[in-house]
Amino acid sequence: MRKMLKKRTKVRYPRYVMSKIGKTKAVEATAALKEYVPTTKWMTADTLKQMLIQHKMVYIKPNVGMFGNGVIRVELSDGEGEIMPYSYQLGVNLKRFKTFEDMYASIKKKTGKAPYLVQKGIHLLKYKGNRFDLRIMVQQTPLRDWETTGVIGRVAHPSKIVTNFHNGGTLKPVETLLHSYLPAGERDVYVKKLHVLGKRVAKAINTKYRGVKEIGVDVALDKDLHPWILEVNTSPDPYIFRRLRDKRIFAKMRRYAKAYGRL
Repeated sequence: MRKMLKKRTKVRYPRYVMSKIGKTKAVEATAALKEYVPTTKWMTADTLKQMLIQHKMVYIKPNVGMFGNGVIRVELSDGEGEIMPYSYQLGVNLKRFKTFEDMYASIKKKTGKAPYLVQKGIHLLKYKGNRFDLRIMVQQTPLRDWETTGVIGRVAHPSKIVTNFHNGGTLKPVETLLHSYLPAGERDVYVKKLHVLGKRVAKAINTKYRGVKEIGVDVALDKDLHPWILEVNTSPDPYIFRRLRDKRIFAKMRRYAKAYGRL
């Protein structure tokens, strides 16, 4: 009797990861990356109050979401005699409150039952008075190595707290945004360090989520130019890089994306 051979089924790993907390924990699992991740916890009344007292400014965001939708900036004023020391901004609307309890009740009306995260707030650097952060694009090459294929800056709309292009932000070359903070030679070195950071984040994500082929790393820079990893996107928009003058950047992104089947 012929032996029945069992078919080997090919394991298919998911390419896209929606959970922000899952991706954050994957990055933190690499010890050398912990210093770049702002404290991030599940949002409850207790965690929000504790982190607000400690950091004075935090961001809360849905665990699953895109384009900066649902992100709220929450602040506690440390000014003496402040009548309404608690405040939060969602979109262009700013609300102030006398007590934490009143503010939290209002926030919960906005967030509903959806799971939210609370993250230490980073005071972003500014370009012409408006906050900006960076998007680092990292992709698998046709040889399955990881390569940082581009870095672009995102400048927030003057009235908004998020920098996303799809939420009113403006795209700028990273060199333009760093011009006021670093001399030319140091800018080049700094951008190369961002390229290295992007690759390290990609490898950390890929260790846990083996199906991921590309990531977009959202990075905030503080006054000391320390990079903070705000979020990792496993379905990043490559088309924003078409806005750059160097068209070779997007051409390479498109070529790599075709190789792993996205485009």
